[in-house]
Amino acid sequence: MKWDLQLQGQRVLVTSGTKGVGMAVVQLMQQLGARVLTSARHRPDDTPAEFFVAADLTTYEGCDAVARAVGSHLGGVDVIVHVLGGSSAPAGGFAALGEEAWQRELNLNLLPAVRLDRALLPAMLAQKKGVIIHVTSVQRALPLPESTTAYAAAKAALSTYSKSLSKEVTPQGVRVVRVAPVWIETEAAVALAERLAQQAETDYEGGKRIIMNALGGIPLGRPSTPAEVAHLIAFLASPLAAAISGTEYVIDGGTIPTA
Repeated sequence: MKWDLQLQGQRVLVTSGTKGVGMAVVQLMQQLGARVLTSARHRPDDTPAEFFVAADLTTYEGCDAVARAVGSHLGGVDVIVHVLGGSSAPAGGFAALGEEAWQRELNLNLLPAVRLDRALLPAMLAQKKGVIIHVTSVQRALPLPESTTAYAAAKAALSTYSKSLSKEVTPQGVRVVRVAPVWIETEAAVALAERLAQQAETDYEGGKRIIMNALGGIPLGRPSTPAEVAHLIAFLASPLAAAISGTEYVIDGGTIPTA
């Protein structure tokens, strides 16, 4: 039996849709018949999205450009998937994090979602339907003090903001949910593992073990894949998940122990 996620014709915005999880979400949404707009600073030749806008979402101006493109290309939006995130902060714990590093992490991992929601939510509320999905991280609960304190704090802020937003707008027809991966083997995750491996004078597999050990181990024995995360997001965006709002779905290979 093949499930129909009923996403045909849905107008979908996916941030950071040119690589990693974002690209996987764009590709899957298009396969399911959705009309997709995505953004990144630059458009690579293999961008899968039907509609694309080049914008720096770490700035107000970039978010405004994307919000305007939603109107001109899609005529509105039914689903927003905030994938944008990551970290370029140096290792070395809290002492290595200066003012610029903290601001950079907030500008990348929190403020783009806040700004785009603020711009696009009024129209979703007016149509009395819509879905907003924020990709957070289990690091909000399991930060890596050596290298991701600022990233984890920004994702924790995104998670709290998302929960508050869901309580406000769900009664008006807009669902807000969170997806929290533990570690996805994307280009950015590979770069982090390589950076940690270089500092520890080991190889890439050693860098992966450093990350998994810092997280307390991943019982599954590997990171998640972008496609696995994308399939969870597509389900949550679909009418099949119509009763789901305000919750966070962890995709972590069993990393976080639960009762």
